[in-house]
Amino acid sequence: MSDALTLLTINFGGLLAVILLLWGVSVAIRDVSFIDAFWAFGMVLLAWGSWWQVGAAAPHAKLLLGLTSLWGLRLAIHLTIRWASHGEDPRYKKILAHTMEKRKWSWAKTALLTVFLTQAPLLFITCLPAQLGIWASARGLDDGVGIVGWIGAVAALIGIAFESIGDAQLDAFRKNPANTGKVLDTGLWRYTRHPNYFGDALTWWGIWLVVADLGWAPALATVVGPVFLTFTLTRWSGKALLEKGLHKTRPAYADYVARTSGFIPWPPKAR
Repeated sequence: MSDALTLLTINFGGLLAVILLLWGVSVAIRDVSFIDAFWAFGMVLLAWGSWWQVGAAAPHAKLLLGLTSLWGLRLAIHLTIRWASHGEDPRYKKILAHTMEKRKWSWAKTALLTVFLTQAPLLFITCLPAQLGIWASARGLDDGVGIVGWIGAVAALIGIAFESIGDAQLDAFRKNPANTGKVLDTGLWRYTRHPNYFGDALTWWGIWLVVADLGWAPALATVVGPVFLTFTLTRWSGKALLEKGLHKTRPAYADYVARTSGFIPWPPKAR
């Protein structure tokens, strides 16, 4: 276990160094919005950092590294393109302005304490399955991927596909000027109000199942990752925060909420 703590300490130190570098960039451009893209890419860095430290060539390690990289790179590229196209996220602008007024902090201090140093530990916790799974795979626990591991891999791939399709449908909807002020309720968005968030959660529960395939100890040590991510997406900064704003800006959103599942895909209710 001491080896695992060493790995995690090195990973967190590297993550913190990158976070501080990105904070410096945000101060220079006066925008923190790109942190959303780094949320995904940071997990790719942690997975590769774990791989680099243990040199795991075992099946579970390869599977975990591949799934994390596929999910993280796809989402990071998508969010970077969105940020480059749309500029500063109004949500972050509002949060920073409110905190600066309340705390009397400078912009730089507010960005550091409320965005970057907050994101680092949350990102790190969510990525525990990939980090410790790769470590455990290199510790002689890996005798080939079993049924639970393959179920997890399939679930993760479905999650990645679900999120990717949902993002593509939303992008196409937003690009059509005729949809201004309207609510997307077709495609995957007909069955869940948040296909992208559901895909995120399914991906990381799938990754966790790959880790659980290594044994009960790795499973217990890493389950906090998908549990925390699901809580974040459904109860904290994801779904809850987004829907609060949509209720104010989309008159038809209340009716959409009444007939459409809030998270897990399900046929819409008859109205």
